[in-house]
Amino acid sequence: MADSPVTEASPPGLPWYVAGSQLLGLACVVITGVWMGHYRGGYAWDGTTHEFNVHPLCMVLGLVFLYGDAIMVYRVFRNEAKRSVKVLHAALHLIALVISIVGFVAVFDFHRSAKIPSMYSLHSWCGMLTFVLFCLQWLLGLSFFLFGGVSERLRHCYLSLHVFFGLALLALAVATCLLGITEKLLFTITPTYSEFTPEGVLANTLGLLLVGFGVVVAYIVTKEDFRRPLHPEEEALSMHFKTLTEGESPNSP
Repeated sequence: MADSPVTEASPPGLPWYVAGSQLLGLACVVITGVWMGHYRGGYAWDGTTHEFNVHPLCMVLGLVFLYGDAIMVYRVFRNEAKRSVKVLHAALHLIALVISIVGFVAVFDFHRSAKIPSMYSLHSWCGMLTFVLFCLQWLLGLSFFLFGGVSERLRHCYLSLHVFFGLALLALAVATCLLGITEKLLFTITPTYSEFTPEGVLANTLGLLLVGFGVVVAYIVTKEDFRRPLHPEEEALSMHFKTLTEGESPNSP
């Protein structure tokens, strides 16, 4: 049975927090683009450092900004049919995944062309861990919540883990970006970094904005007042599930 649309006003403050998250996220993407474009020479796909510059831009755009937006869709689209919101949630994750794959290919291709070893730094280890867990999280989400075949009991049991690891992965992605920013600065401007050069200040600002974006997204997702209300059909299914299991009714993510 399809969800029936209902109309409920957004909780006080939610639109402002969502707008703030978008400003922070867009600022992160723009500053990354300016850093790699203005200070690091721009973008290309030629095996040079210009190809490397594609990597940080894709990671910030895909695994931070778009991923954070995907997490928030259940809070933003409160009155739309849940099936539609699930599809949007999965689609944003897919777009983030494709963009991040481009970023990974760029950095590995640059390392191969420049004969630089790969996967030796803490940044690279955290980045690979984030990517692998992101793929696993997306595939499990599709299997449990978008496609049929999984029992309601099993779906209910996995829901809390899905929400927890979604936020944990966002925190890991932001932390990996911070490691990458520090690594890049130490590799390129070590002699002048301590002199508050414009590039160093810009990169440090990017790091703070990334942390701010992650914090605001986490607040929106975890604040109980911002939780998506159950639609009539969802309430009926929840009561049916509770009757069958004599447990608590499942909540929306």
